[in-house]
Amino acid sequence: MTTGGGRPRVSFGDPEGYDEHARPRPLGGRGRARAVAAVVCLVLGLGLVTGAGTGSWLAGDSGDGGARSAFTEAGDLWHSTPVDQLFPPTVQGQGAGPGGADRTWTRIAVAPDSDCAGAFDPLLAKALDPVGCRRLLRATYTDATRSHVTTVGLLFTKADAAAMTSLADRFEKEDLGRRGDLVPLPYAAKDTVAAGFGAPQRASWTVSVLTDGPVVVYAVSGWADGRAVDEPEPAEEAMESGATSAPAQAGLGHEAQGLADRVERALRKNVGPATERPS
Repeated sequence: MTTGGGRPRVSFGDPEGYDEHARPRPLGGRGRARAVAAVVCLVLGLGLVTGAGTGSWLAGDSGDGGARSAFTEAGDLWHSTPVDQLFPPTVQGQGAGPGGADRTWTRIAVAPDSDCAGAFDPLLAKALDPVGCRRLLRATYTDATRSHVTTVGLLFTKADAAAMTSLADRFEKEDLGRRGDLVPLPYAAKDTVAAGFGAPQRASWTVSVLTDGPVVVYAVSGWADGRAVDEPEPAEEAMESGATSAPAQAGLGHEAQGLADRVERALRKNVGPATERPS
């Protein structure tokens, strides 16, 4: 990383074959002219199919090669993209707060990029281990009132698309994103309002395993006054209508989810349209 300044899954159908009327077959004794005509039609037909395929490749519509290229590009962003593009100094969250209220978050600290040693609690580290750790980037934000703090992380993995899909499936099937023993750790920066933002202060969180890039996006939020939380609540639950927990009432689920979503969007913009969700 330089200083300065629901994921779609794509599948392709099987190619269509020739039906029984277009397959080569022995020609009877109806005359050489008919045989020649059949051969000419076959050659013309193959020419049209080949021409269409060539046009598709030249136009960049092949899909599979493009997906591989975008996947690889996403994995290189940690060292090729300015920090301000991955973690903008100010993030606008239009409609991101409770009841559709707007939010504004200000970045107060960026952690040095690092490996993952000691960056996660043991159980979460074990869950993420199958995809490996290439590099970890983190930044901590506060809201406009400076009463909440949220750490957002981008874990760049060593995995290929199949391994990322496998991990995403496991998180979904085993509901790992809701387990209170798999909450990411915050980044507590000295001399900031997040100085006291440690493991006991974690209030709400979200983890998103991307399948179109080797990246895990996460966020964890808490109060800026350093108060401890007995039972952190997943952002998805804290954002539900009628949720009455302290994190839910304070909007900390919206803080975590809102920032994670917007950092993920910033990440995708740096890769290009190949990985962006349709609007």
